[in-house]
Amino acid sequence: MKLHAESTAVLAIDMHRGHLDPAVATLPLAAERCGPVIARAADLFGQLRAIGVPIVHVVTEYRDAGEIAANPFWKAIHDDPAKARQGILRHNLAGSPGTEIIPALLADGDLVVRGKKRYSAFHATDLEFLLKSRGIHTVILAGINTTSCILCNAFEATNRDFSVVIASDAVDSMDGEEMHRFALRLMGATVGWPLTSPEIVKALRA
Repeated sequence: MKLHAESTAVLAIDMHRGHLDPAVATLPLAAERCGPVIARAADLFGQLRAIGVPIVHVVTEYRDAGEIAANPFWKAIHDDPAKARQGILRHNLAGSPGTEIIPALLADGDLVVRGKKRYSAFHATDLEFLLKSRGIHTVILAGINTTSCILCNAFEATNRDFSVVIASDAVDSMDGEEMHRFALRLMGATVGWPLTSPEIVKALRA
């Protein structure tokens, strides 16, 4: 596969403290998995910035818990200890530390889209406008969770006729390794190309 830096962007989805900083996270990735995925993503982002690929950070942020509770499933599971997303009504409320992008992943010149309300980064945001106004035709997905937001946005992007690449070593899921791997296989079968960071960089330099 060949990629073109001038028409490609990274979508770093929900790589904020609300998932990736165990000290404050409201919907945490397993603590032992946070550091490694941050390090792998930071390395990839650095290499891509160096060849002119923009990094677009998409951050979930709610004005209040009512915006979350408007979703009936999320409202129902908030108090269910059997659900990985238990406590979701406290997730990434405006002004909370969870809404801060992981510092190691953010650099001058990066673009930020705030106010993502649901799994889709396109719904009720200006993300599609941002991408199309810059001539972006290919998106590289990185972030959390492979099983929800990454999966959803792989479908959302392909439905808008973007080419979709999933940075397979820069995504992870709070739903566990088995579901993480299944989501990668599903996306590879239906909407895009799961590639490792070295494969992505090689495709861009081809």
